[in-house]
Amino acid sequence: MQGKVENLVKFALPEEIIHPHYCKQLPPGFPAHLSKGGKGIMCNPQEEPSLYTAHLPEVLEWLHGLEKPTGLEEEPCEIPVLLFDKEMSTESLLFHYDGTPPSARLIRNFVELFQNNIKDCKATIISPSFIPKSKLREEQEIVQLLAQSTAETSFIKFNFTRIGDFWSYAVKHKCTLLVTTKYYQADLAKVLFHFYRGGMWYDRLSFYLSY
Repeated sequence: MQGKVENLVKFALPEEIIHPHYCKQLPPGFPAHLSKGGKGIMCNPQEEPSLYTAHLPEVLEWLHGLEKPTGLEEEPCEIPVLLFDKEMSTESLLFHYDGTPPSARLIRNFVELFQNNIKDCKATIISPSFIPKSKLREEQEIVQLLAQSTAETSFIKFNFTRIGDFWSYAVKHKCTLLVTTKYYQADLAKVLFHFYRGGMWYDRLSFYLSY
């Protein structure tokens, strides 16, 4: 689908359910702003958006109107997307680091964007046990960055390969925001399509997708 917002970038989501935010650093209280139904924030409107947000029930209503969840399988745009359900909260963050450059860049950019909203939160980083030695230094730098930016940081090793594994972990441990790359966007669409409002659904869990 061709979006009319910002240089006709290709959007998977209908334009009417997404909201752009123009801030290099989101202001304090941004999660509460979204939870109360707030729309786009204009910190630097002369620049490109730094984030798109969408209310997850609206996204899922749109997905379930399709024969297959192919709407999120289109080529993702480069701007980060945040999907939230009952509320948006940074209380408990779950980061997916897989040793790739997009994964490291994703986490650094997230910290830059949300630094005013994560100082008191808990962060968990999941990294595979087979990270090559050449990436160990970068992995440690990511852990240190999050430790400096949040109130509490945990680092664990799991060989998760599917977005469903991260989603299940997030639900079990009551995480409120899953941060992962857009390479998993199509897999996330399938999980949302099949499990929304099921027995394992956790409506405080939001999803942040970027490159």
